[in-house]
Amino acid sequence: MAVDDPRRGRELSLDEAAAELLRRLSPQVLGVLVRRYGDFSAAEDAVQEAIVAAVETWPRDGVPEHPAAWLHTVAARRYVDHVRSEVARARRERTVLDTTGRDALVGPPSDADVPRDDLLELFLLCCHPALSTSAQVALTLRAVGGLTTAEVAAAFLVPEKTMSQRIFRAKQRLREVGARFELPPEAEQSARLAVVRQVLYLIFNEGYSASSGPQLHRSDLTRRALWLTRRLHDRLPDDGETTGLLALMMLTEARSAARVGPDGELVPLTEQDRRRWDRRAIAEGSALVERALTTSAPGPYQIQSAIAAVHAEASTTEETDWPQVLALYELLERLAPNPVATLSRAVAVGMVHGPAAGLALLAQLESGILAGHHRLHAVRAHLLELAGDRASAATAWRQAAELAAGSDPERRHLLRRAAAASDSGRIEGDHQGSGMFTARQRWVPRRGL
Repeated sequence: MAVDDPRRGRELSLDEAAAELLRRLSPQVLGVLVRRYGDFSAAEDAVQEAIVAAVETWPRDGVPEHPAAWLHTVAARRYVDHVRSEVARARRERTVLDTTGRDALVGPPSDADVPRDDLLELFLLCCHPALSTSAQVALTLRAVGGLTTAEVAAAFLVPEKTMSQRIFRAKQRLREVGARFELPPEAEQSARLAVVRQVLYLIFNEGYSASSGPQLHRSDLTRRALWLTRRLHDRLPDDGETTGLLALMMLTEARSAARVGPDGELVPLTEQDRRRWDRRAIAEGSALVERALTTSAPGPYQIQSAIAAVHAEASTTEETDWPQVLALYELLERLAPNPVATLSRAVAVGMVHGPAAGLALLAQLESGILAGHHRLHAVRAHLLELAGDRASAATAWRQAAELAAGSDPERRHLLRRAAAASDSGRIEGDHQGSGMFTARQRWVPRRGL
């Protein structure tokens, strides 16, 4: 972990174990300060300054015996210094400070623990609906994920100054709308939690399939998204969709080692060495989704994780239970209709009922918002290859590569597929009909349908 010390203009570093400890403790301490003082912006700044102090002193003096209390004490002092500085310039702040009890301005003793878990309140505050999606992601990574502004900026490949301004504007906006550090009314919690899950999914998805740059997979982002989602699940163990999201991330990330080739190239699911999949993560993810589907009404993340579990069970693409995948995609479209789900269903339709049926479904998307998206052309190319039309498939692969302007590895993969389709003859054995598959329907939920 490295941060910039604003007082000395130099980079400071900390070993990974201590850095991870700081990331885990910082949102805990932030919650205590915001709950005590009510000012998210000032409290968040104070915690960031405390992190800088830790990075500066811990390598020299060692990690304190009670690191949470140490971090809280330093952050509280920084907060008080900030308030006093403001008081010197404005009478209103002086009044606030003078009417605050002195005991409230000091941290707990060094052996005190932080008893309350404010994680959910922090998530909801950072994902406040008054903020843009990019601001929600930035605040979540910084305030809950424990990343510095420089690390958040690096994660999304933008200059640190740009990210600093984004975070500053987000905190200003929270102040303007009077956002409070508390759980919203019960009637609003479901919608607010849906935003939190969406933000976590966006962080993970950007890491798993980077939208730009030379890397296909950003493990720093996928690890952070998994860590944050696991913490949310710890707070809400009975929330089916949070459980489903965690399972989806685990089952997807379990394939990451086999998804990237030795030169950083994309290896598609059909060509992956499944022996390299993380079976321990697959077992845990499958258990999570199975429990969620049997204890709560199915939701979109649960269904997506069930689809991932079906793929994880199969030792080859041909042994995948495609009828079950198709049934799950049909359910997903009923729960959360969107063209991306339809695009994925077209692949399953092609595998169960033949490529012509998949291409017919795909035609319904050609006039919609996916018309110019590279994934639509890539799925068409895949189905055309299954149908044996290699020349048309090559054209579709090239169209997909032209539209995949952001990700270098994905574009190179699409161009290789185009070249292979151009050089090869007709494939043998189209996947026609559904008789070649046996549907076990293990993952298709019976509840809530």
